Amino acid sequence: MIYKEIGNSGIECSVIALGAWAIGGGPFWGKTDDNESIRTINTALEAGINLIDTAPGYGFGKSEEIIGQAIKGKRDKVVISTKCGLWWKDGRGTPKFELEGNKVNICLRPETIKIEVEDSLRLLDTDYIDILHTHWQAVEPDKTPISETMNCLMELKKEGKIRAIAASNVTLEDVREYMKAGTLDAVQQKYSMLDRKLEDELLPYCRENQIGVLVYSPLEQALLTGRFKKDTKLPADVYRNNIPWFKQGNRERVLDVLDSWEDLTEKYSCSLTRLVIAWTIAQTGITVALCGARHPDQILENAGAAELALDKADISRIRQDITSLGDPVQ
Repeated sequence: MIYKEIGNSGIECSVIALGAWAIGGGPFWGKTDDNESIRTINTALEAGINLIDTAPGYGFGKSEEIIGQAIKGKRDKVVISTKCGLWWKDGRGTPKFELEGNKVNICLRPETIKIEVEDSLRLLDTDYIDILHTHWQAVEPDKTPISETMNCLMELKKEGKIRAIAASNVTLEDVREYMKAGTLDAVQQKYSMLDRKLEDELLPYCRENQIGVLVYSPLEQALLTGRFKKDTKLPADVYRNNIPWFKQGNRERVLDVLDSWEDLTEKYSCSLTRLVIAWTIAQTGITVALCGARHPDQILENAGAAELALDKADISRIRQDITSLGDPVQ
């Protein structure tokens, strides 16, 4: 495994992390097996993955609780990344979505952040959080100024309840506002070889300002693993139908490119999954790739990507092949 520092925080993280959204279960993921989830977490740690990324909203606390059970007795071996800002205890905040009978709002008021942190500490069964992210950024009509949110986070850091501050799903202007008010150690954004908007402005800025970059969905909801075929029929109610690349014509174009990399998977004796993750963590400025897993074999597959050292020519070829696809047909 390879490790990198998150910004200037002093926290060393594996470049491949376990994304624990699915472990929380719920409508997006269906029923989960808690024992299997704990085995998956333990397998990740044994494979050298030390960063586990979760959030209160993943199963409304279930993901955090399972992680707390799994890491009992080995807290010092784990870097916990969790979040704040999705609030469903009362009407404070701006409506975001409804799920499982909960009306979830975006709320980054200092008083709700402090409650969320205490709840996360209890569920995770720990007395500190390594990295705390603002999950989504506040919007009108309940738009807490970033300076107020950041002052609260800096206070929590001073108290020792969090070690590093991060912000997810941000704009460049958001990041600049965070930086004016305190020390922002990392951002977490969506990024895959099929969705590289991060490279336009935010990634160069973070690189210049020594801000860590954690990316989620690098496998584009498993499309880039080769798991879905050209004739795969998706159920009408699944989330993947909202992703343009999953539309039949777009998917066929992507799969043609993936098929053309058979010589690369043979060269590196690897799966498409490992090739794609290895390409992702090889991109300049990317600190960590967050890869979801629900079973031990999945996390072992993901972890193996750290062993691949892709040639520069192959990294360039992969980028050129993906760029040739252009934008997906909407």
